[in-house]
Amino acid sequence: MYKGLRLLGGSATVMCAATVARAPAPGSTTGHSHDYKRHGTSTLFAAFNVATGKVQAAHKKRRRRKEFLDFMNEVVAAYPRSRLEVILDNLNTHKKNEEWLARHPKVKFHYTPTRASWLNQVEGWFSILQGQSLTGASFTSVEQLREHIDAFIETYNENAEPFVWTKAQVHQRRVKGCRLGDL
Repeated sequence: MYKGLRLLGGSATVMCAATVARAPAPGSTTGHSHDYKRHGTSTLFAAFNVATGKVQAAHKKRRRRKEFLDFMNEVVAAYPRSRLEVILDNLNTHKKNEEWLARHPKVKFHYTPTRASWLNQVEGWFSILQGQSLTGASFTSVEQLREHIDAFIETYNENAEPFVWTKAQVHQRRVKGCRLGDL
């Protein structure tokens, strides 16, 4: 059983958490048709375990601090013996949670810099969800949307792997007869 990974001098499970709101949108995939009817919205809270690649998610009706902390309680319950390092963007509901953090000393929140949410790996997973499951899909109810997302997550987690960040090979240019590395 996975006990955590080495981070910041201790054993911890690193979770990337984020929120996305989605409205069921029947009809056109590139906009709204004349008969478009909005059936409501659903807020998806998701935590991506960077060591396993698995996703834990919860649907909520609203995107407030209360719902965020309810979701974090579910995450903490799923990892009762682990210290959790949670990477978050700068959404207002992720801030000013000192009281909750004081009651959960094994949890630490880390915030991505402004306009750098791409550093949060759960954002990459949201892109996968959008591209592989939601683009072009049409739902007639919020419940149908939620069931669709839950089925995708269940299938995704069966073969989940951590993301591997790679860097393309860098080709150095010559500057007046010498390489940049020689400068």
